[in-house]
Amino acid sequence: MDEPSMGLSPLLVKEVFSIIRQINKELGVTILLVEQNARMALSCASYGYIMEQGKIVLDGTAEELANNEDVKEFYLGGGGGEDRKSFKNLKSFKRRKRWI
Repeated sequence: MDEPSMGLSPLLVKEVFSIIRQINKELGVTILLVEQNARMALSCASYGYIMEQGKIVLDGTAEELANNEDVKEFYLGGGGGEDRKSFKNLKSFKRRKRWI
């Protein structure tokens, strides 16, 4: 599935992901999901890959990725408070170096 949440209202996104989970669990169908909404993707994934400029830079179980500090900062909006960094001017190649 390629970007199933694109252009949908938040209510429809929840419904679509609920259906994806249901298909996976009840029918045992493996689903390859490409999604920019990392929080929703990890909520229904068992395993995930993070790609930067077409290259896999990190992979792991959904739980491992959701608990990874870099993933939280860059993709899940975590690390709030005064210590939160601004990534406004950060280039992609600089982010990739953090994964290594």
